[in-house]
Amino acid sequence: MKGMADSTFDIVSKVDRMELDNAVNQAQKEIAQRYDFKGVGASVDFSGEGLLLKASSEERVKAVLDVLESKLIKRGISLRSLDAGEPFASGKEYRIEAGIKQGIGQEDAKKIGKIIRDEAPKTVKSQIQGDELRVSSKSRDDLQATIALLKGKDLDVALQFVNFR
Repeated sequence: MKGMADSTFDIVSKVDRMELDNAVNQAQKEIAQRYDFKGVGASVDFSGEGLLLKASSEERVKAVLDVLESKLIKRGISLRSLDAGEPFASGKEYRIEAGIKQGIGQEDAKKIGKIIRDEAPKTVKSQIQGDELRVSSKSRDDLQATIALLKGKDLDVALQFVNFR
């Protein structure tokens, strides 16, 4: 089987914007309708970059976060993609600021590369390309095994495996 081109796939960490918007809209609807959120100034605002959760108490703003998290999960968005801070007081309300993690940071990329080097089949090579990784091997089975290996790891970043060819 000489001259066979390597098979490859890319490891990315991306959040589907439509699904994110849907999750936020559903969270806003539920917060508007629920009796326990009446009169506590509960809200979720999404600016395109970050999320701002507000309520009149620390307990209520944490409940707002719970609602948002449940909607994200329903929409297939990993909670590893949500970077939520701790509640803090701002005037008469409590707030939680949250970001959406897009792309694989250098530290995480190095960690993933090390796992592939140390634990994946020897034919498998990985290369960091910006905020994603390209993984290649002559053996498609070895690539499948590498995907299974990484899915079994508890990493701080939500991974998707794309462009398998």
